[in-house]
Amino acid sequence: MPDTDAQRSRRLLDARQMDRVMRRMAGEILEQNQGAAGLILVGIRTRGVPLAEALADEIGRIEGVEVPRGILDITLYRDDLSVIGPQPIVRPTSLQEPIDDKVVVLCDDVLFTGRTVRAALDALIDYGRPKAVRLAVLVDRGHRELPIQADFVGKTVDTGDDDVVKVAFEATDGRQEVMLLHDYRAPR
Repeated sequence: MPDTDAQRSRRLLDARQMDRVMRRMAGEILEQNQGAAGLILVGIRTRGVPLAEALADEIGRIEGVEVPRGILDITLYRDDLSVIGPQPIVRPTSLQEPIDDKVVVLCDDVLFTGRTVRAALDALIDYGRPKAVRLAVLVDRGHRELPIQADFVGKTVDTGDDDVVKVAFEATDGRQEVMLLHDYRAPR
């Protein structure tokens, strides 16, 4: 019997569960930072951006303040730039305020090998010297190749090497969910 999409995929989080997880993460960030003072949330393009926005909005709602945020493009800092293509698309990095002496919370949807975070750290340092950098990820799927660990994790999932975690946000995808695609092999 051939595999069906339903057999190869599993929903890890639906929209309500994602909202609940992000509320918890926002609370953990506030607790560790002892409030919102000195925080800036920076999303790694692409799906780290809506995570940073959601966390900043939730922190702002809890604390009654506007939380600075930013968008970080890491394209030119990637160690696999040569395999991306001859003309990689570089989008702007945008920070609402300087990061010097701030606690920067880098946000990304999925933590896998750690290479994206390494590139983000390299890119971030070009914009200043933060007091501290913390990492918030919606899903930690293991399989690290670098000694990088998230400070704030929405969900930890045991995955195989060929599995793919797909995160969808309302802002980028028109729906909100996290799916695990088992033994996924991209079409060649």
